[in-house]
Amino acid sequence: MMTTSPADLASLGLGQPDQIGFVVRDLDLAMQRYAPLFGPFQQAEFNDYKVSYRGAEPSAYRARFAFGRAGALEIELIEWIEGDTPHRDFLEQGHEGMHHLRYRVGNVDDWLPRMAALGYAPVWANRASPEYAFAYYERPGDPLVIELLEAPDTGQPGH
Repeated sequence: MMTTSPADLASLGLGQPDQIGFVVRDLDLAMQRYAPLFGPFQQAEFNDYKVSYRGAEPSAYRARFAFGRAGALEIELIEWIEGDTPHRDFLEQGHEGMHHLRYRVGNVDDWLPRMAALGYAPVWANRASPEYAFAYYERPGDPLVIELLEAPDTGQPGH
């Protein structure tokens, strides 16, 4: 069983994360609770496209999202509603709270072998357009999910 190793993540050359994602059971309550630290929050929905879960054909999901800030770091709150997602898995395992770190990369597809070399496998991924894609990676024994995002930096809250 692998264990979390900050040295492993550092060896990938991802730089600094630009987002911390938290999975919550009640988005409204979480926004109220964390507004003094990370608010004000902007709500968004990304339910208009399908995402591949654990290598299966892309399928629809529903979730609510809110975005706040801690300095330069984006804080994402996610309330899972339905569908196959790692957020559902997290909740079903009895967890709530910090779920993933997001890193921006030039091309998500180029990172698959580098992530695999450290035992990470893609669990949730989507290429919505030639310039926008994301992938969540996990590895056995490591509760922290890593998200890689390929997208133009628009300054808008993002997945």
